[in-house]
Order: sequence, then C-alpha cells, then structure tokens
Amino acid sequence: MREVRVRDTMSGELCLLDPDREVGIYACGPTVYSRIHIGNARPFVIFSLLAGFLRSEGYQARLAINVTDINDKIYTAAAEAGVGSETLAAEMTAAYFEDTGRLGIGRPDAEPLATETIGPIVELIETLVEDGHAYESGGDVYFSVRSFDGYGKLSHRPTEEMEQGEDDAGSLKRDRLDFALWKGQKAGEDSAWDSPWGPGRPGWHIECSAMAEAELGELPFAIHGGGSDLVFPHHENELAQSEAARGRALAKIWMHNGMIETDAAKMSKSDGNIFQLSEALDRFGPEAVVSYLISGHYRQPLAFGEEQLNEAVARVDRLRNFLRSREDTGQSLDAAGGTVAGAALEDFRDALADDFNTPMAMSIAFDLVRRANQEDVPGAGAALLEMLDLVGLGSLAMADVEEPEPEALELLGDREAARADRDFARADEIRDRLAELGWEVRDSTEGATLVPRQER
Repeated sequence: MREVRVRDTMSGELCLLDPDREVGIYACGPTVYSRIHIGNARPFVIFSLLAGFLRSEGYQARLAINVTDINDKIYTAAAEAGVGSETLAAEMTAAYFEDTGRLGIGRPDAEPLATETIGPIVELIETLVEDGHAYESGGDVYFSVRSFDGYGKLSHRPTEEMEQGEDDAGSLKRDRLDFALWKGQKAGEDSAWDSPWGPGRPGWHIECSAMAEAELGELPFAIHGGGSDLVFPHHENELAQSEAARGRALAKIWMHNGMIETDAAKMSKSDGNIFQLSEALDRFGPEAVVSYLISGHYRQPLAFGEEQLNEAVARVDRLRNFLRSREDTGQSLDAAGGTVAGAALEDFRDALADDFNTPMAMSIAFDLVRRANQEDVPGAGAALLEMLDLVGLGSLAMADVEEPEPEALELLGDREAARADRDFARADEIRDRLAELGWEVRDSTEGATLVPRQER
C-alpha cells in the first residue's frame, strides 16, 4: 500500500491519507436544471478515478457524489420551459445519469438526491437553531455567520468580500453575511416540503452538509471535493454550518479541481454545442473525453475546444493501436518487479499517489509505449493496460469486431444529414437508435464512424 497525499485547499499543504480508516470522499455534483456540460464532468471523473485508485492500493474508499435537485435555478428553468419543477429535475437527473454513465468509469458508491434527504436536512437546521447558530425570520431560516468564529478559514477571504450571492430582495436577514438554510415557499414555486418553519425548501449549502453526513457517517470524513468555484460561498458555508452543529470538522482535506476554460466566441460558431457532455461524447467518444479531462493536473484550469478534444482522440488512438498490436496484454505482472514494464507501472502509480498527478502518470505511459515501439519490452502491453484501467481507459484494449450492418450505416447517414440541417433533436434520436443496435457514433475531422457500444 502506497502513501497517498492530496493537496488541502485550506492549509495549502500535502496531506497524508490514513490507510487504517475508511477514506470517505464527498464531491459536489450538478444542479439539475439543464443537461450537464463537460465542466460538470471533470469532478465526476477526477473523484471517481481517485476512489478507484485508492481501492487498487488497498484503501477502503467510499465515494458519494450528490445531485442537487432542489434549487432556485430549477424553478427558473422550469418556468421558462413551461413544465413543473419536479418534472424538470427528474428529467435532467436521468439525463445526468445517462451522460456520465457513457463515460464508462462506473458509478459512485452513493448518489444522494436532495429531495430524498429532507428529514436529515431539517434535523440539522433544528440543531443549529437550538444552539444559537441560526434563526427563523418570516418563514425563512438563516445561519448567523458571526456566531461561528472560524468563518472564512477555507477561502481566506476578508469579511468585506464575503457576499453570499443570494437574492436578498425581501430578505429578513439580521446581517448581510448570513445565508439561508431554509426558504419559505414563494409565489410561483410549485413544490414545497413541510418543516417546523412552514412549507418551503432547503438552501443549497445545508443540502450538501446533510447528504455528506448521511452517506459518510461520523465526521470528519477524509476528503470533500468539488470545483474551485465552490470554495466560496458553498464550501465555506458547508464547513461553518457542519462544524457549528457537530463541534468538529466536516472533512480533513478540501480538494478542489480547476475550471474548464472555453472560448465563448468559438463555441457559438461550432456545430451543436460540444461543451455539453452528451455532444462531446457523441462527437469524440468517451475515451477521448476522459483522456482530455485527465490531461492536465486536476488543480489547474483546463483549456477547452475542438483542438484539445481532437488531440485527445489522437492520444487514445495511439494507445488503442499499441494495445491491439501486443500479445502480452493478458499476462500477469505479479513478478514484474525490476523489469522495464514493471518499473514503469510502479512509477505510474507513484505519480497518482502524489496528489493524483494524472498528466505525469500519462507521460510515463507514453514513454513506455515509445520505448516498446523501439525495442523489446516484455510485459509492456500488460503494464500499459493496468495503467489505463486506473485512469478509466481500459476499454481501449477492446478487440476489433465486424463491420456495422447496412441498417446502422444508413442511420449514420441520416444522422449526418440531420446534423447538417442543424436538427440536433433528430440527430439525438438516431444516436439512440444506433445505441439500441449496439453502436456508438464517433465524430472526427474525417467524418463520423461507428464503434461497438460498450455495456455500462
């Protein structure tokens, strides 16, 4: 078992994970008011792969990634679409599961929904009110920020910069720093839940505190993760309310991934919207999307565009071709210590153990491919396959199969025609029909092709 270290946002230091306790990991998932974009996929991929790597090293890892299906944005989007908020949330939750399932990296151990955690949420708010850290005001309940001395220790922001970003029109806050734990039902909101303060709904921050505790148990758990855009106010508020209620830290390590950076002008000119995860998967394939998402260190921002995704396609094609040229992918590496292939695999794992450095790990993988193309390296195929399994790319070793049947090829042509007419709804319908036939569409600069669809 390797020592695994992760950079903690609060202290800025590399922190060692405890191998003798369950490594509970909670990562903030999407707010389901629309289909998710590729930026939402980055934490899903990073924390899923981290949990899998830890298990491969012998750690007891448990990963929870929530779904925020109660939120202001859902009410707004539902009203604009002319549908009920619960209907929209259910539809977008199903789409989220479908899109992330297509990545081929498995599911988290738990995927709690806010709508299914109302009881624990209300109980946590009641504790805060009883202890003087929260107060009811006109059917709303607010957390009293100044009642918690440690507020700001995660984001390191001065008090004057701590605007909550909430709509304070008609708010009955005692202090502008305070934030909502419970919001009384407002006009135009078509769903509400019972509480001691009247019908309403929970605030965003308290949802995650309650879901994390419900899924991971006794605090503090090992890692709380999410995008760097959540450090303030979301994670700062989670930390404050949980610590105020329970008298101990929520998490030992706060781990944040960098943002996906896009060129909005370029994106608006592209066919469809490849920033949407489903579109990126359609055009470039799941392996290329995963390869792209691990191409930079998780803590750093990642440039996004067709150029970067085409580069990812080229990388996975190179790996796939190498694996298919080898006859040793099924060999055991139990006795590989001291060999070139075995040493490369150890270096790959060392890179992942050092703050989950996926770009360093992948450079080691490509160095092995380069060397094995130049000289005889016994076990290179098996070593590479084990490396790729650790970063969600093991499917690249899938064997070739027969050519698509005429019906599938005809449907592919129909899809291309629909896309040319910018009828993306029709193109999606054809993609789904192709999936039923066992095929997945891969788009590239040379045109669309069909590859066998993997069972998820």
